[in-house]
Amino acid sequence: MGWRAWTVTTAATIGTAVVLCASPRHAHAAEPSAESMRLLDEPLKLMAQSDYQSVYAPPDPVDANTGVNEGGVRFDLNVSYLTDYVYRGIDMSEFIASFDPEGDNQPDRPEFAEGHEDSANLQVDAKMTFDLGKAPHPFIGVFVNTFDADPESRFQEIRPYIGLEWTLRPIIFTVGHNSYIYPDRDQLNTTEVFGMITLDDSYFLRTDDPILSPYVYAAYDYDLYDATYIEAGVQHSFRLEGTGIVLTAQASVAYVHGYEALFIAPGADGDDSGFQHYQLGLIGSYRLNPLLSIPRRYGDWTLKGYLYYTDGLDNDFNADTQVWGGAGIGFSY
Repeated sequence: MGWRAWTVTTAATIGTAVVLCASPRHAHAAEPSAESMRLLDEPLKLMAQSDYQSVYAPPDPVDANTGVNEGGVRFDLNVSYLTDYVYRGIDMSEFIASFDPEGDNQPDRPEFAEGHEDSANLQVDAKMTFDLGKAPHPFIGVFVNTFDADPESRFQEIRPYIGLEWTLRPIIFTVGHNSYIYPDRDQLNTTEVFGMITLDDSYFLRTDDPILSPYVYAAYDYDLYDATYIEAGVQHSFRLEGTGIVLTAQASVAYVHGYEALFIAPGADGDDSGFQHYQLGLIGSYRLNPLLSIPRRYGDWTLKGYLYYTDGLDNDFNADTQVWGGAGIGFSY
């Protein structure tokens, strides 16, 4: 009987092992090849074996997104340096700095002197949002404005706020509470409740992103002024291809009722209700993570630029005609 070969296929390895047998009656048969002899010398492998010698799976490679915040708490911080602090159509930094602490200081009629010189404003807005899934998302934050030209306190305004945001697409509902604190000017401190409705128009237009995002915002001051402020506006964001820059154009108009000391011009003979101001704005954003090779696990960093124009709509109401803007850094995690 001559040499015979059988091919043995194992369960976990690809290849063949040749098993050779010799019969003494056929000494003249061909000799096995060197490759066949090498295969006979190797142990038979019945299970797949890898170079990793642990019973545990090897660790996954670390990528740039490892450690990114995917939890239920989001933090947003914006630090801005602006030429003016225009709030609801009024240059508030100069308006507050002109408050006369020696006036009659009646709660319903604070007294103001002439405005102070222009000086840059440093603003910090920090906000923490809790994502509760389909339930309303609570948020808490604080806004701070510092004004170097203020004769009383550089920390001119501190505004803590709380609220809830609830998305029932295509409507986004927001309600909250603002507290206005003016260090060394307790007579100006006040509080208000506010609400806002924003329409996600991408739902109707079948687009990936909103087109105009129209909104209506209303605030009621139940403390010092017993008055109402209403604002309506739109905004649209568009990307400059190849630059990484996103521009957001904004437009809004405001209606006020009450606010005798704040919005009604001295000596005005008209009603205390009416359209007070309009505002146009352009915000540019540039994400710094790709430029500076910052992994997303360290948060999203954004360079921002601001340009606004504000003007009054009725001479019976206080509203400044102002071009203002500045730059800032945004951080989100």
